[in-house]
Amino acid sequence: MKIVQGWLSDIERIESPNADLRPSPDDINLLVIHNISLPPEQFGGPYIGQLFSNSLDPMEHPYFKEIHQLKVSAHLLIDRTGTLTQFVAFDKRAWHAGISTFEGRSRCNDFSIGIELEGADQIPYIDAQYLALSEVTSLLIDYYPRLTAQRIVGHADIAPGRKTDPGPAFDWHKFRMLLA
Repeated sequence: MKIVQGWLSDIERIESPNADLRPSPDDINLLVIHNISLPPEQFGGPYIGQLFSNSLDPMEHPYFKEIHQLKVSAHLLIDRTGTLTQFVAFDKRAWHAGISTFEGRSRCNDFSIGIELEGADQIPYIDAQYLALSEVTSLLIDYYPRLTAQRIVGHADIAPGRKTDPGPAFDWHKFRMLLA
Protein backbone atom coordinates (compact mmCIF):
# COMPACT_ATOMS: atom_id res chain seq x y z
CA MET A 1 0.00 0.00 0.00
CA LYS A 2 1.25 3.47 -0.86
CA ILE A 3 -0.10 7.00 -1.25
CA VAL A 4 -0.62 8.15 -4.84
CA GLN A 5 -1.99 11.68 -5.40
CA GLY A 6 -3.57 11.70 -1.94
CA TRP A 7 -5.18 8.25 -2.27
CA LEU A 8 -4.12 4.91 -0.85
CA SER A 9 -3.44 2.36 -3.55
CA ASP A 10 -5.17 -1.00 -3.65
CA ILE A 11 -8.14 -0.21 -1.41
CA GLU A 12 -11.78 0.61 -2.06
CA ARG A 13 -12.52 4.24 -2.84
CA ILE A 14 -15.91 5.92 -2.47
CA GLU A 15 -15.43 9.63 -3.13
CA SER A 16 -17.41 11.81 -0.76
CA PRO A 17 -18.78 15.17 -1.89
CA ASN A 18 -18.31 16.34 1.71
CA ALA A 19 -14.80 17.67 1.30
CA ASP A 20 -13.08 20.75 -0.02
CA LEU A 21 -9.66 22.34 -0.44
CA ARG A 22 -7.44 22.77 2.58
CA PRO A 23 -6.31 26.34 3.31
CA SER A 24 -2.74 25.03 3.18
CA PRO A 25 -2.31 21.53 1.68
CA ASP A 26 1.20 21.19 3.14
CA ASP A 27 -0.07 21.74 6.69
CA ILE A 28 -1.12 18.17 7.52
CA ASN A 29 0.10 17.64 11.07
CA LEU A 30 -2.62 15.90 13.09
CA LEU A 31 -4.34 12.51 12.96
CA VAL A 32 -7.79 12.25 14.54
CA ILE A 33 -9.22 8.84 15.41
CA HIS A 34 -13.01 8.52 15.49
CA ASN A 35 -15.58 5.77 15.76
CA ILE A 36 -18.82 5.28 13.88
CA SER A 37 -21.52 2.65 13.68
CA LEU A 38 -24.76 2.83 11.78
CA PRO A 39 -27.24 2.18 13.24
CA PRO A 40 -25.57 2.90 16.61
CA GLU A 41 -23.68 -0.12 17.98
CA GLN A 42 -24.49 -2.22 14.90
CA PHE A 43 -21.82 -3.21 12.42
CA GLY A 44 -21.71 -4.13 8.77
CA GLY A 45 -23.80 -2.93 5.89
CA PRO A 46 -23.47 0.00 3.51
CA TYR A 47 -24.72 2.75 5.81
CA ILE A 48 -21.44 4.52 6.67
CA GLY A 49 -20.56 4.83 2.99
CA GLN A 50 -24.07 6.06 2.29
CA LEU A 51 -23.82 8.69 5.03
CA PHE A 52 -20.49 9.95 3.69
CA SER A 53 -21.87 10.06 0.14
CA ASN A 54 -25.16 11.79 1.07
CA SER A 55 -27.28 8.82 0.03
CA LEU A 56 -28.46 7.47 3.41
CA ASP A 57 -32.14 6.53 3.20
CA PRO A 58 -34.01 7.96 6.21
CA MET A 59 -36.60 5.18 5.91
CA GLU A 60 -34.05 2.38 6.47
CA HIS A 61 -33.85 2.94 10.24
CA PRO A 62 -35.45 5.40 12.70
CA TYR A 63 -32.02 6.81 13.65
CA PHE A 64 -31.29 7.66 10.02
CA LYS A 65 -34.15 10.19 10.06
CA GLU A 66 -32.04 12.24 12.51
CA ILE A 67 -28.80 12.12 10.55
CA HIS A 68 -29.49 11.60 6.85
CA GLN A 69 -29.07 15.30 6.03
CA LEU A 70 -25.67 15.66 7.71
CA LYS A 71 -22.82 16.61 5.41
CA VAL A 72 -19.90 14.71 6.94
CA SER A 73 -16.98 12.59 5.82
CA ALA A 74 -13.66 11.16 6.91
CA HIS A 75 -10.56 10.35 4.96
CA LEU A 76 -10.65 6.65 5.85
CA LEU A 77 -12.88 4.01 7.39
CA ILE A 78 -11.50 0.83 8.95
CA ASP A 79 -14.33 -1.66 9.27
CA ARG A 80 -14.63 -4.57 11.75
CA THR A 81 -12.57 -6.84 9.48
CA GLY A 82 -9.73 -4.32 9.14
CA THR A 83 -10.71 -3.43 5.58
CA LEU A 84 -9.94 0.14 4.52
CA THR A 85 -12.21 2.38 2.49
CA GLN A 86 -11.08 5.88 1.51
CA PHE A 87 -13.63 8.67 1.05
CA VAL A 88 -11.46 11.79 0.73
CA ALA A 89 -7.95 12.29 -0.63
CA PHE A 90 -5.52 13.19 2.14
CA ASP A 91 -4.61 16.49 0.49
CA LYS A 92 -8.27 17.57 0.73
CA ARG A 93 -10.16 18.68 3.83
CA ALA A 94 -12.61 16.02 5.02
CA TRP A 95 -15.47 17.19 7.22
CA HIS A 96 -14.86 14.98 10.26
CA ALA A 97 -13.87 17.07 13.29
CA GLY A 98 -16.51 19.79 13.43
CA ILE A 99 -15.97 22.46 16.07
CA SER A 100 -12.56 21.51 17.39
CA THR A 101 -9.30 22.81 18.85
CA PHE A 102 -5.80 21.35 19.14
CA GLU A 103 -2.96 23.16 20.93
CA GLY A 104 -4.89 26.44 20.75
CA ARG A 105 -5.60 26.12 17.05
CA SER A 106 -9.23 25.79 15.96
CA ARG A 107 -10.75 24.21 12.84
CA CYS A 108 -8.85 20.93 13.05
CA ASN A 109 -10.26 19.79 9.70
CA ASP A 110 -7.92 22.33 8.09
CA PHE A 111 -4.77 20.47 9.17
CA SER A 112 -5.80 16.93 10.12
CA ILE A 113 -6.53 13.53 8.66
CA GLY A 114 -9.62 11.78 10.05
CA ILE A 115 -9.81 8.01 10.39
CA GLU A 116 -13.06 6.34 11.42
CA LEU A 117 -13.03 2.95 13.10
CA GLU A 118 -16.25 1.02 12.76
CA GLY A 119 -17.08 0.74 16.42
CA ALA A 120 -18.66 2.27 19.47
CA ASP A 121 -17.28 3.82 22.64
CA GLN A 122 -18.00 0.81 24.88
CA ILE A 123 -17.47 -2.08 22.44
CA PRO A 124 -13.89 -3.40 22.12
CA TYR A 125 -12.22 -2.93 18.77
CA ILE A 126 -10.93 -5.90 16.77
CA ASP A 127 -7.25 -6.83 16.39
CA ALA A 128 -7.54 -6.46 12.61
CA GLN A 129 -8.59 -2.83 13.12
CA TYR A 130 -5.57 -2.07 15.30
CA LEU A 131 -3.25 -3.70 12.75
CA ALA A 132 -4.76 -1.78 9.83
CA LEU A 133 -4.74 1.48 11.81
CA SER A 134 -1.10 1.07 12.79
CA GLU A 135 -0.10 0.20 9.22
CA VAL A 136 -1.84 3.18 7.65
CA THR A 137 -0.68 5.50 10.45
CA SER A 138 2.95 4.50 9.86
CA LEU A 139 2.50 5.16 6.16
CA LEU A 140 0.99 8.59 6.85
CA ILE A 141 3.78 9.52 9.28
CA ASP A 142 6.37 8.57 6.67
CA TYR A 143 4.59 10.53 3.94
CA TYR A 144 3.66 13.71 5.86
CA PRO A 145 6.75 15.09 7.64
CA ARG A 146 4.79 17.26 10.12
CA LEU A 147 2.66 14.31 11.30
CA THR A 148 4.26 12.42 14.19
CA ALA A 149 3.24 9.73 16.67
CA GLN A 150 2.83 12.51 19.24
CA ARG A 151 0.23 14.25 17.07
CA ILE A 152 -2.39 11.50 17.14
CA VAL A 153 -5.55 12.19 19.12
CA GLY A 154 -9.08 11.00 19.59
CA HIS A 155 -12.05 13.07 18.53
CA ALA A 156 -12.83 13.55 22.23
CA ASP A 157 -9.43 15.24 22.70
CA ILE A 158 -10.16 18.00 20.19
CA ALA A 159 -13.88 18.37 20.94
CA PRO A 160 -14.16 17.69 24.69
CA GLY A 161 -17.67 17.74 26.07
CA ARG A 162 -19.08 17.42 22.56
CA LYS A 163 -17.54 14.13 21.41
CA THR A 164 -16.47 10.95 23.23
CA ASP A 165 -14.92 8.83 20.48
CA PRO A 166 -13.03 6.64 20.02
CA GLY A 167 -14.16 5.97 23.59
CA PRO A 168 -12.87 3.97 26.54
CA ALA A 169 -12.95 0.72 24.54
CA PHE A 170 -10.12 1.99 22.33
CA ASP A 171 -6.80 0.62 23.62
CA TRP A 172 -4.35 3.48 23.11
CA HIS A 173 -1.50 1.46 24.62
CA LYS A 174 -2.04 -1.43 22.20
CA PHE A 175 -2.23 0.96 19.24
CA ARG A 176 0.96 2.80 20.26
CA MET A 177 2.81 -0.48 20.79
CA LEU A 178 1.90 -1.60 17.27
CA LEU A 179 2.96 1.78 15.93
CA ALA A 180 6.38 1.67 17.64
